[in-house]
Amino acid sequence: MAESDIITGQYVQISQTPASIGERIGAQLIDWIVLLGYGYTVTWFISMLPSTAGGATFLIELLLVVLPILFYCPLCEQLNHGQTLGKQLLRLRVVRKDGSPATLGCSLLRWLLFIADGPLLSFVGVLVILLTPHRQRLGDLAAGTLVIRIDSYNKIQVSLDEFSHLSRDYHPVYPQAADLSLEQVNLISKTLLLDDDDPRVHALAAKVQQVLGISQHKESDDHAFLWRLQRDYQFYALEEI
Repeated sequence: MAESDIITGQYVQISQTPASIGERIGAQLIDWIVLLGYGYTVTWFISMLPSTAGGATFLIELLLVVLPILFYCPLCEQLNHGQTLGKQLLRLRVVRKDGSPATLGCSLLRWLLFIADGPLLSFVGVLVILLTPHRQRLGDLAAGTLVIRIDSYNKIQVSLDEFSHLSRDYHPVYPQAADLSLEQVNLISKTLLLDDDDPRVHALAAKVQQVLGISQHKESDDHAFLWRLQRDYQFYALEEI
């Protein structure tokens, strides 16, 4: 199975191996067994309670049985770092294609499309997993996610070229730089290739100040400001590693 290398927003290279079809099915079977055991146990306890009105019993079963089972997958993925109990036992994890944690929207989209991927439509997802290079089912393709082996989810290389200018006693000037996205930093990097007096440099500097809430920068010119902002971003990115 082919591995893929990605570069995260913190300039960290990650090597990841998609989970095999067998591993994914195994994790799903474990989850179904867990849910079946949970549903049976809780239902049995509810049946042992003193008799109540039918409406109250239905509400209790809805809150304690139906909803937890229904939202088991997206809740686990959000609260347990992309893992259901089955994935945790088999050392798998759901991540976005860039290696970052799956968002709530991603988890919900994967969950919604399990209707198409799962048994209701004869396990179409199994066929799609076998045909896609990164072993993605329909829900993964729509949400931009992968199910990967945790053993392969290791930060293996920091691009030292990107950080060669930073020393241990480097002091960032703009803490707001930590809020920049990778796309914004890439745009700043491309703009820094322009001449200092290029109008696009001044326009971007003004826009960045507005977005980050920097009233007035401390550098000699806009080009120097953008350069410093890029370095500060990289400093904070290193601290997260």
